[in-house]
Formats: sequence, structure tokens, C-alpha cells
Amino acid sequence: MLFGKNFGKYYIKFLPSFMFGIIVLVGVDWIQLEIPSLVRSIIDELDQVSPISENIITAILNIMVIAVIITIGRFIWRYTIFGASRRIEFHLRNEMFDHATKLSQSYYKEEKVGGLMTLFINDLEAVRMSYGPGILMLVDGITLAAFALYRMFVLDWRMTIVAAIPMVLLTFAMVMIRKAMSKRFKARQQAFEDLSDFTQENFSGITVIKAFVREIKEFFAFREKNENLYNKHIAFIKYMVGINVALAAALNIVILVIIVIGSFNVINIAQTGFTGGQLTEYIAYFFTLLWPTMALSRFVQINSQAKASAERISSFLDAEIEVKDSAELILAPELKGEIEAKELVFRYPDGDSDVLKGISFKINAGEMVGILGRTGSGKSSLVDLLLRIYNIEKGMLYIDGHDIMELPLKQVRDTVGYVPQDNFLFSTTITENIGFAYKSIDEDIVIRAAKLSDIYDNVMEFKDGFNTILGERGVTVSGGQKQRISIARALAKNPEVLILDDSVSAVDTKTEDAIITNLHEIRKGKTTIFIAHRISTVKKMDKIILLENGKLSAIGSHDELMKTSELYRDMVKRQRLEKLVSGGDVA
Repeated sequence: MLFGKNFGKYYIKFLPSFMFGIIVLVGVDWIQLEIPSLVRSIIDELDQVSPISENIITAILNIMVIAVIITIGRFIWRYTIFGASRRIEFHLRNEMFDHATKLSQSYYKEEKVGGLMTLFINDLEAVRMSYGPGILMLVDGITLAAFALYRMFVLDWRMTIVAAIPMVLLTFAMVMIRKAMSKRFKARQQAFEDLSDFTQENFSGITVIKAFVREIKEFFAFREKNENLYNKHIAFIKYMVGINVALAAALNIVILVIIVIGSFNVINIAQTGFTGGQLTEYIAYFFTLLWPTMALSRFVQINSQAKASAERISSFLDAEIEVKDSAELILAPELKGEIEAKELVFRYPDGDSDVLKGISFKINAGEMVGILGRTGSGKSSLVDLLLRIYNIEKGMLYIDGHDIMELPLKQVRDTVGYVPQDNFLFSTTITENIGFAYKSIDEDIVIRAAKLSDIYDNVMEFKDGFNTILGERGVTVSGGQKQRISIARALAKNPEVLILDDSVSAVDTKTEDAIITNLHEIRKGKTTIFIAHRISTVKKMDKIILLENGKLSAIGSHDELMKTSELYRDMVKRQRLEKLVSGGDVA
């Protein structure tokens, strides 16, 4: 049984289903024990009369009726108990995914995808087993054992004591070994997680592996992790098999003792009054008792695995949601895109130094702004703050005069459109990738955005056009095509603030000019921010914000910076030289 804030609530939520199923289960357990009693009456009746009597026919008909009732009852408790466990799995998986979408970037820097997938698949399945088969085996084991022992005690209390002692000892043994089983299950789950991490990473980086001819090395590394999982799994299975073998051996000894004692009683029927029919009934009850013993043993196994998985899931669900709406929340009117930073300072949660150091600037609504700087100067960090990926101190960053920390997360992110540096694409159609911001995709919007991002002609060259299914992370298209599809996705959203994080670096200068020209046309009156390394990307912007080592080095138009910033002039000079060497056009 699983309890705690993450799991106990589901017993209450699905209490009617569980209770109805348990009542039916207990009823089935009681009525099925009528069959041995009816069989005894048939045997004893046959000992007294040779022809089939009316009592025998009645007993047979009763057995048939009971069989029908048991069949219907088993369907009902399976539907209610197992059905509730499946619904719990559904709700818990939704809860886990919802929580996953709210966790900060810091969490995902520490946790790997393979480990998280193990939570959503293997661990969740182990928890479901606790709610379904676990509850069944616990209730069925206890009630059926109690009913059978009661009837056995009524028939012959001496034999029942002999049978009960080893059964009680076995039950205590199952409880004692639960921790050892849980430990082995955790080790197996960890090995599976390690293998999942390794496999997922290798599949994602298969191109790099082939390029560096590392297939053999990675194969041996995979084999090592696979062997580790195999060994952990076999160790767990061996432990379970050993327990089951010991249990079966003990039960067989008890059965032998019962048959010997019962046969002696039947032989001495004159003294004991114990008939052959009663011995048959008693043995039937004892064999009925075997299932509760196995069920309780299986319950211990299921519960041990479930508790180990529940601990892992609880650790995930209890992970703190760091980036969330402030207690002093304000709902501003429609945001227009004016952005202002006042002595903005930022350090990553796991960092030991500031990556942004007292930056101050203002971007007016409707301006097209470039953010320029060398690698590591803080450009992408600034974007993360505009998207509220991380928390900052109040009074440092404003949108339309409102402190970004006091605005609802949803409103901020609805206002901002973002083209990430890695140009992540989903494994679905190009249409669904571009129309990702909408619940219902408008094909006209998708086509228009594709034309503005200069990807339309490329898409139409594909066999299935906009219905082309992209591979994982967009692996089936080139780097430049991925960038332009990502740009189209952001343009289709038509946000008040559009941020492009180094989003034209993989296209040629002609395509870059076409994209920027289109943006100048369609983004009039809306704020557009370009983060770039190339001067050609930002030189026609309204203003350029130049960063250096996390500080604001200069701000102004291209012409202004050419006059006032030595760093900017040096960057222009270096890029001109690079183009001359490569034979390209001089910016």
C-alpha cells in the first residue's frame, strides 16, 4: 500500500470503485468456498446410495450456479479495482508531466532524459501494480485465508493448527525480506536508468559517433551497461525464485502431513467420525489456502517494488518549482514590448560568479534591436531572463514599466516569441512545427510564415510538402532549414516581442538579408531582438546593444558605434578580414 501526499489521495478519489470491487471480491471469496462443501455432500451421499439421488443433482446444480456467480463477480472486481489502478496511472502520469513542464532549467541540467523516462514508464508501472494487483492480492489473500482457515478449523481444529503454524511463519518471513527485495529492485531500476541515458544520448549523437568512427567503442560501452542491467535483473529474479522455491517446498511438506493425518482419521472413522468426504473438503480448503499464501508473497514483492519506485517518483514530484508567479502578482493590460533593464545583475543558480553585471538599457516598443558580443558575454543569459526562465531580484527588468517578476508567467511568455539557438524541432509535420503556438492550425498563417522565413520553396521541394514528417529534433533537414522553420514558428505566433537567438548563423548572407528585410516589413510597431555574432545581422537595426564579459560596453546604431566604440570597430575589422580571407562579400 502506498501513502503520502503524492499517492494517498488517489485512494480517496477512487474510493467508491475500490470499495465496490473489494465488497464483490470478498463475496466471491466466501461463496467459492461453498463448492468444497457441496463436493463433500456428493461424496458422502455416494457412499450411502448407489443411484444418483435428488440431493446429488441439487448439489451439482448449486455448483453450476456458484460458478456463474464467481465468473460475473470476478469480472466486476477486475473492472473496478484494475480499472481504478489504470485511471490512477493516467492521472499520476498527467500530474508528473504537468510538474515536469514547470521545473526550472537548473533541474534539467542535473537530471538526464533517460532517468526521467524511467520514472514515466517503469516506476509508474510498478506504482500502478500496487494500486491494482497489489490491493487485490492483499485483500484476497487475507479474506480467502481467513474464510478457509475458519472452515478448516470447524472440520478439524487439530489439523488446522498443524497447517497454520508454517503458514504464519512464512507470512512473517515475507515481511522480513521485503527490504532486501526493495534494495535489489532499486539497483535494477538504477541500472535500467543508466542504460536508458546512454542509449538516448547515443541515438541523439549518432552522426558524431559515425563521423569519429567510434561505433565499436560505443558498442562495448553499451554492452557493459547492458550487462550491468542483466546482472542486476538476474540477481533480483534469483532472489524471487529462491523465495518461491522455499515457499513451495514448505507447502508440499504441510500437504503431505495433512494427507497422512487425514487418512488416519478416515481409517479410524469409528473413533474420529471423519469421513472421506470431509477429508476431500478439508484438502480442497487447504489447496484454496495456497493461493492466499502465494498472493501475500506476491503482494510483498509488488509492494517492495512499488515503494522503491514511489520514492523515486516522490523525489521528482517534490522537486521545487523555482520559477513561478509572484505572490504580488499584477495582470497588466496588453503588453506592447517596451523593455528596460536597470542595473541588471544575474548569476546562474549553480554558478559562482555573475554573468550579467549591472546592465542598464531601454528598448522602445516597436524597435528592432541587435544584441552583439563575443561568446560568453551574456547574450543568451539576457534572453533567458526576458523569457522568465530564471528568477531575478525585483526592480531590475521591466516590460512596459511593469516589473517582470510581478507579471504572470503566462502573460510574459505569451507576449514573447522565441527562436532558440539550438533550433529545436518536434518529430511531427512541418505544418505542426510552424503552427505550434495554436490549438487549431491555420494553413494560411503557416504558409505566410514559411514565405517570410524564406523556407517555403524548400518545403515545396519535399515529396510531402508541409506534411513532411521531420525526424527526431528535426534531423531530416539541414541546419539552415531548421533555423528557418524555427523562425517561421515564431513568426506564425506574431508576438509583441520577437527574440531570435543567433537564428540566422546557419544560412548564407543572401538568405539572411531576405529574412531581415521581411522582418523589417512585417514587424513594424512590434519589438524585435536579434542576438548575433555577425555584424551583417545587426548593422541595419535601430540600435545595437554591445556586451563584453557580462557588462554593457556600448549602445547605439551601427554608425554611432563605429564612432564611439573601439570594441565594435575591432569586431567590424576582424569580420571584414575574415570575409576577405574566405572570399566573401565585405560587410
